Amino acid sequence: MSTIVCVRIPRELKERMRRLNNVNWSKLIREFIEETISRLEAEETLKKIEGDLRDIPEIPSGTTSRWIRIDRESHRILPVNDSA
Repeated sequence: MSTIVCVRIPRELKERMRRLNNVNWSKLIREFIEETISRLEAEETLKKIEGDLRDIPEIPSGTTSRWIRIDRESHRILPVNDSA
């Protein structure tokens, strides 16, 4: 379902739009609104994420390297003992 949104523009602008009658102004304006809303929603989400990240305490230097090393070592393939 759709609805109507009215926008007031200067008369000169309306006349210029009328002269360019090969443009689908409704579609163009609708796409602009959709893109603007998407961009603003993304900015809001980014600000929320940045705020959430500020609440996370900083980890000591070298912690990530240590975690990676532990993970890699836990996935090592051990040699098979054929003597048994």
